[in-house]
Amino acid sequence: MEDIIQEKISADHLLYVSLKYTKTCDVIMNLLLRWRKMIDICIIHVLNDAKSKGKISEVSDNAIGRINEVKKVLKKDQVAINTIDFFMMLRKIESLKTERIGEFRKNVNLQVTFRGKEININLEKLKEYADMLEHFVDITKKRLKEK
Repeated sequence: MEDIIQEKISADHLLYVSLKYTKTCDVIMNLLLRWRKMIDICIIHVLNDAKSKGKISEVSDNAIGRINEVKKVLKKDQVAINTIDFFMMLRKIESLKTERIGEFRKNVNLQVTFRGKEININLEKLKEYADMLEHFVDITKKRLKEK
């Protein structure tokens, strides 16, 4: 749990402090990479918890296997499923086509093309993602406390 909290603190600092003063797409990209790591850690913890409770037999070694397993474990929670779909984009974020719009301005925007759709990642969208991830981390905390 400590590693999840550490990643969350670093990500929150990027979102609420660094991005506030720099307004660059590099900070947005670093934030997205930090979130990717945090979600991956949460997925591993959720799957290990499910394995210890006998809900799944084995935790997959590859990322796609873990994603499919965690979708089955958390299928009742739509926010968790949305977070996993967001994680799918984050896994490929470094290789996706990106365009920087309005850097160093209030309306800084990183435009990402994922699965044929253009996604505008701006300050509002980042706050939506932050709320979604807050819920996902809470789910992970609750599962780990049930032990």
